[in-house]
Formats: sequence, structure tokens, C-alpha cells
Amino acid sequence: MTTFIAEVSSNHHRDLERCFEFIRTAAEAGCDAVKFQLFKIDQLFAPEVLAASETHRRRREWELPVEFIPQLKACCVESRIQFSCTPFYLGAVEELAPYVDFFKVASYELLWDELLVACAQTGLPIILSTGMATLEEIDHAVTCLKEAGARDITLLHCVSAYPTPPDECNLAVLQTFRQRYGIKVGWSDHSVSPSVINRAVHRWAADVVEFHLDLDATGQEYAAGHCWLPDQIKAVISSCRDGKLIDGCGDKVLAPSESADRVWRADPSDGLRPLKTVRSSFIAPSQGPKDS
Repeated sequence: MTTFIAEVSSNHHRDLERCFEFIRTAAEAGCDAVKFQLFKIDQLFAPEVLAASETHRRRREWELPVEFIPQLKACCVESRIQFSCTPFYLGAVEELAPYVDFFKVASYELLWDELLVACAQTGLPIILSTGMATLEEIDHAVTCLKEAGARDITLLHCVSAYPTPPDECNLAVLQTFRQRYGIKVGWSDHSVSPSVINRAVHRWAADVVEFHLDLDATGQEYAAGHCWLPDQIKAVISSCRDGKLIDGCGDKVLAPSESADRVWRADPSDGLRPLKTVRSSFIAPSQGPKDS
């Protein structure tokens, strides 16, 4: 069964009640986990970039307050959904470890061995996005995680374009990952395409699907075009879960809904319906009340 993760990203407005709404909405939509991001602008961008770019300095308004973390965890427990958060500075790993069910490492941090090691040493499961990375870089990151003690690793194929054109998704990479690394694989979606997610689940058996969620089209990242709204993603998750029921078990068995028609097959002796064994008990359908 595919695990669905709702990525809140920077759409929370630094508002605790809005964060709670994200958690409850994700659970109601059928998600298995909700994920936030923990970063501090001064530890995310180099000083030269912040000095030169007001746009990057403004992202301070996107920071998730660290003091929210215990309350977000409590809300997740209450909503019966897993809690995760992406650490973007080394201290964040220690701050998050007592609360998260798993760590997610973003594509942009894939080259940072020190962060990978810190996450691995907590013993928690790790999900790693691989946008923009070469196979050689991914080889190194996976080896780094394993050597640092990580035992539960999931690789997400990802295209770091916001949004991602469907014809650039290259979902066949999931099979490449599965064969090359022998670990769980998945898709980190920026396409906002139901077809892409359904294909990732039904054709490529994604163990995990992560997607960006917004509540009401007012989140900081919604305008970029890579965020799903609740009703949109709820329908997709439902269709993916229905697909498992539709596929069935592979055994050719009598379906309960067809059992009543079984006797109406043509009898092999004369080719007429129903089977001779029930013809004598046939009662014509009622034509309604008759005049007395």
C-alpha cells in the first residue's frame, strides 16, 4: 500500500492554528503522514546571498517556529497521522528527533554528508529526495546514510521544477532505483497531475508519494503552481486506493454480485437459458395488480 505524505512546506503563515488545520485536512484526505520544514534563513543561504537579495531575506517570514514542534506532534497523534519534518540545519536534527516519526532530507541537501550522517545516527527512518542529482551523487548519499547506521531508507525520484511538466517526470526511474539500491522508492510530486500520481502508484508501484498541499490557495508557495488543494488530492488518493481493490487477488473466483446470474447461463444440452435444473421453478416476474 502506497504511503501518502502531505508536504505543508511554507504554506503555514507561521500560524499554529493553520498548522493544525493542515494536519487535520491531510488526515481527512486519506494521507498517512504530514510533513513540515524547519529552517532558519541565516543557516539556509550564504551571507552574500542574503546581503544582495531582499527576496531571500523575506523568506524569514516562511520560517516555522521551533516552539510549534511539540504541539504539531500532539495534533498528529490526535489525528492518527504520522508527523515528519525536514531539517535544513544541523541543530534541527536534534530539535526534531524526539518528535518526528521519520526524517525527510530535501533534494537541495543531498550533497551535505554531515546532515545525512546526523539524521542516520538518530536511528529513525529516512526519506531522501533526489531532484537534480546524478546516480553517482545518489550512490554516495545512500552509502553515507548506510555507513552512518541508517537501516530504513526510502529514495524519492523528484524533478526540482515548480511545477514539473508531466513529460519530464520520467517515472521509470523508480524501477532504476529499486533495482540499483534494493530499497523502498517513491515519487515526490511537483506536477499536480492526477495522471502522474496514478501512474507512479499503479505502473511503478511507488512505496511513497509526497506532494505539496495548500488549504485555500493563499499559501506562500501556491502561486508557483506545484501545490494541490485538499479536494483535488483527496480524489486522487481515493482513486489510488480503489485501484488496489479493483486489482483483486488474481484468483478466478465467483464474485458475490454475479452469483444470482450463474443459473441463467445456457444449458449445455440445448443452448437455452436458464439451466434445466431451475427451469421448472421459474416464476414469471409480476406484472402488477390485476382487476378482480
